Amino acid sequence: MRVDAHQHYWKIDRGDYGWITPALPKLYRDFMPADLAEYLTKHGIEGTIAVQAAPTIEETDYLLELADRSESILGVVGWLDLFDPSHRRQYERFKQHPKFVGFRMMIQELPDASRILEPAFVEALRGYARDDVPVDLLLKSDQLDTLNRLLNEVPGLRGVIDHIAKPPIASGLQFEAWAEQMKRAASHPNIRCKLSGMVTEADHKSWKPEQFVRYIRHVLDLFGPDRVLFGSDWPVCLLAAEYDEVVNVLEQAIPQAWGVQERAALFGNNARSFYKLSE
Repeated sequence: MRVDAHQHYWKIDRGDYGWITPALPKLYRDFMPADLAEYLTKHGIEGTIAVQAAPTIEETDYLLELADRSESILGVVGWLDLFDPSHRRQYERFKQHPKFVGFRMMIQELPDASRILEPAFVEALRGYARDDVPVDLLLKSDQLDTLNRLLNEVPGLRGVIDHIAKPPIASGLQFEAWAEQMKRAASHPNIRCKLSGMVTEADHKSWKPEQFVRYIRHVLDLFGPDRVLFGSDWPVCLLAAEYDEVVNVLEQAIPQAWGVQERAALFGNNARSFYKLSE
């Protein structure tokens, strides 16, 4: 089964997508499963993981309701605020839904990423690690050191780094620093990486496919074929590329030595395993 492990749906008039404004005309409209269906069919993708795009409990409820009406949504990654003492109660409610598969930590939105090292936050995350809950990790490359310190505190975390941690692909600078921090993250066997969100870290109007190769190859070398997941980041990717282009960028960078089994893992089987879809 081919799976897109990272995409979004939203309805603007719900009112909790503060980052989606008329200043982003390509994104400032509703995006629903019917809008994505033709691309999934074209690329033989049987289902997706819908990931939260707003830091609200209400949006997670909305996505779960949408999943009830859409067979193509295989799982929903929701939102929890681990700084809120009620987070566990919210989690227990969400997990009653058969398509709730985990939650996302929006580290990139924190003015001070070191807050995730606070004792109460670490202890909360340890609880989810003990329960083997899948956790998406949204962060920027300059926050990787903080994440790695967190992973040392919660070594059993079942986590996946979204968007290869958003290195500055447009400038090509700081590659070595990013590469070393990603190596530290990959040393934790329960951490995976999504090959997603890369086109929007390049120049939106003038990126070239070859710009992504060294980033993709480094991730593949570090995490291996069993800990990498394909994600389109649609519709956010539309700021820089169409769905077809996102797929092609990744396919062109995969080493020739990778065979059918490795490609099947990247484009679906790893998502099924990480999010426990087979269960």
